[in-house]
Amino acid sequence: MSPLLQRCSLGCLVTVFGSFSASRNKLVTQAAAAATPHLYYLRKTMHYQTEQRGHPHSPDYRIYFKTSQGKYISPFHDIPLVVETEQGNDVPAKKPKKNESEVLFNMVVEVPRWSNAKMEIATKEPLNPIKQDVKKGKLRYVANIFPHKGYIWNYGALPQTWEDPDHTDKETECCGDNDPIDVCEIGTQVCLPGQVIQVKVLGILAMIDEGEMDWKVIAINAEDPDAKNLNNIEDVRKSRPGHLEATVDWFRKYKVPDGKPENRFGFNGQFKDKDFAVEIIKSTHEHWRALVQKQTNSGEIACKNISCCESPFKCSADEARDVVNSAPAFGSAHPVSPEVDKWHFV
Repeated sequence: MSPLLQRCSLGCLVTVFGSFSASRNKLVTQAAAAATPHLYYLRKTMHYQTEQRGHPHSPDYRIYFKTSQGKYISPFHDIPLVVETEQGNDVPAKKPKKNESEVLFNMVVEVPRWSNAKMEIATKEPLNPIKQDVKKGKLRYVANIFPHKGYIWNYGALPQTWEDPDHTDKETECCGDNDPIDVCEIGTQVCLPGQVIQVKVLGILAMIDEGEMDWKVIAINAEDPDAKNLNNIEDVRKSRPGHLEATVDWFRKYKVPDGKPENRFGFNGQFKDKDFAVEIIKSTHEHWRALVQKQTNSGEIACKNISCCESPFKCSADEARDVVNSAPAFGSAHPVSPEVDKWHFV
């Protein structure tokens, strides 16, 4: 089976051989962190912190990531894909609350539910901060397509995954979109941009965006009250009537107000199950591993990281700090156009 990269105690990444399922008994969820207040400049998110630079609602706005020890990192490359066992200093890990057979994944939240700004990991910038996408010189916002207000889930990505544009999916015959794999988190909490949460994967949707393969993982925050009752895509269908249909409808139409055609889907728009989703995640993790080890063409992707031992792109903590310090200082937010609140009927 394919090797899986995990973080070792020295902060580097090592290759762990064996199947994904074989490692499940060793992978347990971290204890729930106490809720932290939303600080305007510095926000804690589980074991990571975020630091804002530039002006919110402007092209120079960035959200950088750092560890609880203050070291700047890339959310794309340095946050592990699979949740690690929590260990204190020579203190045994606490007994997990979740079933140890459940593999949990880290999710980097880019866009909170009900919001419109198209925030995303900046894959082409050093340390890959979160920024707002810009097209034709204008900040991008998704339209409100009745009855949906903005994004209808917490939207983000799985770190250490990459949809390789040179890889053709055997089922859909489409190439990857050159981004980390996307996640729709369907829990009850509205998250913050830059928050890192631990999710259970439930299924996956094969969206084809302008000819590119753009997988959408369906997941739920492991700390959500409903998480214990949602274990696969059929559980979602039964307990949340209409939610999956709304998800397909949202992805089909969200670009129509911009004059684009409706998006298409593989598998006739049907969601694939959890096991299928995990296999896709494993594949995109392997493509990412080849990327950071310079075994494949990275193109414009920025692979600077501080923890990937086998990566020629690894940099020092000082170099990473210089990247952040070169960004504009944090300042007041710019106004948002009233057009963002407009309703569209398509």
